[in-house]
Amino acid sequence: MPSQPAGMQSTDSAPSTNDTRNAGSTRNTGGRQCPAPSPSGHSGQSPDAALNMSGGVRPPQSPSGRAGRSPAAFLLVVDDDHNHRETLRKLLEEWGYRVTGAECGETAVALCRERPFDLILMDVRMGGMSGIEATRAIKAYNPAIPILIMTAYSDVASAVEALKAGAYDYLTKPLAFDALQPALERALDHSALRNEVHVLRKAAADAFDSARLVGRSAPMRQLAAVAATVAQSEATVLITGESGSGKEVVAKLIHAESGRRNGPYVAVNCAALNETLLESELFGHEKGAFTGAEKRREGRFPAADKGTIFLDEIGDISPALQAKLLRVIQERELQRVGGDQTIKIDVRIIAAANKDLMQEVKEGRFRSDLYYRLNVVSLRLPALRERTEDIPLLAAHFLKKFAEKNAKRVKGFTPGAMDRMLKYTWPGNVRELENAVERAVVLLVGEYISERELPPGLTEGDDAGRPCRTDFGNMTLEEIERMAVLDSLAQAGGNKSEAARRLGINRKTLLAKLEAANNAAQRRPAAGIRSEQ
Repeated sequence: MPSQPAGMQSTDSAPSTNDTRNAGSTRNTGGRQCPAPSPSGHSGQSPDAALNMSGGVRPPQSPSGRAGRSPAAFLLVVDDDHNHRETLRKLLEEWGYRVTGAECGETAVALCRERPFDLILMDVRMGGMSGIEATRAIKAYNPAIPILIMTAYSDVASAVEALKAGAYDYLTKPLAFDALQPALERALDHSALRNEVHVLRKAAADAFDSARLVGRSAPMRQLAAVAATVAQSEATVLITGESGSGKEVVAKLIHAESGRRNGPYVAVNCAALNETLLESELFGHEKGAFTGAEKRREGRFPAADKGTIFLDEIGDISPALQAKLLRVIQERELQRVGGDQTIKIDVRIIAAANKDLMQEVKEGRFRSDLYYRLNVVSLRLPALRERTEDIPLLAAHFLKKFAEKNAKRVKGFTPGAMDRMLKYTWPGNVRELENAVERAVVLLVGEYISERELPPGLTEGDDAGRPCRTDFGNMTLEEIERMAVLDSLAQAGGNKSEAARRLGINRKTLLAKLEAANNAAQRRPAAGIRSEQ
């Protein structure tokens, strides 16, 4: 390429291209080497060289477009023509940019790994690594950085190839400021806009932290994907899982990602109230409907209108209330306790249960028609012991939460403490882990949580979390076995497959032993042994 392109020249006497390149530099046409630029980006050009672009008036002293860009954008100019590179560098510095120069593609790639440039202005044809090759290498390392390619009019095909390699745009030589500066500003604004969008998206995601699932295990990734899909629908959702496993967290996530996100989210613990109070809590009541009803109450369903209602522990409601709830789900209308006015509602229902509702249906404790109304989409939340790889993530999440709450500077867990948490089976699931971390943060004196701050149950031997009995007294072998079966089932939260796994037997054998335990209980009711189906 010519050493002094038309339309961009120094008005003072400058060293010739050959003189400059031979001064303190090494060139090799075969295995090309080029020196790293000096910190100022100079390679010998006179700093007092006056600059002028063809056609006239000098541009403003600070970049146009976004006036007063702060801090000034950091540009890299890559060109193997020394005079052209230095002329361009000085012009860009007059425009208010910070500029570094590089005289070959190899140096440009190396510099991009060391410094955070905002934009690169690069010649397409250079000895050794071309501008296209350098663009590919830089984009592989940093896809976000905008690259403007400089090319001669006769070499537009190469510029198109550079665009395909990831360049943002190209400029033809000789360069003119009325085209150069707007091109630079467009590229910088585009890059700033991309960064802004990224920040806003992250902020939007962070806004749902209270409802976001924590975990990278396969079961949790699958659950999160299904929950995100289900959230976009109006379908009723049934979430199953052991107590403390995080069923309401999933319900909140579904609500937060749904079209009802701007509506109310109302949660009701169905197991916490008796039948009369629960009916009033759900549907409301009229004044005088029962003793103590001194004024009208609207109820949780009307309060959740245009939003989501979460019915936790749905398996604990009475048969009579099941019938009333079924009608509400079918007709989307209700009547207050003691009233005769029909009230229309627009509510999405998410229910949760820690029981096997299908088994409850088979045993006549739960209405089959209500079960199928609730079970439009079913999500099973795994127990914490089924996703132990998530324990470090959850522990770190709770550590940050409670360290901020208690204004403590906590750096993390000791290896011994984390090992204990990984070995423990967490019968109380995520809720138990959260409580354990909160206790540890409150008791902590230093910067790292050790085994000393963990609850005693986590640190009592290698079988922590697996309580067992040794006071067998005069029990027979059959009674000891029966006790072990029922204890394991209780520890598994009623999950027969998990209980069988813990006992080292298959599910069919476990069911046979449970049936035998039932028969024994009927023969000796005083023993108080009952199968938890």
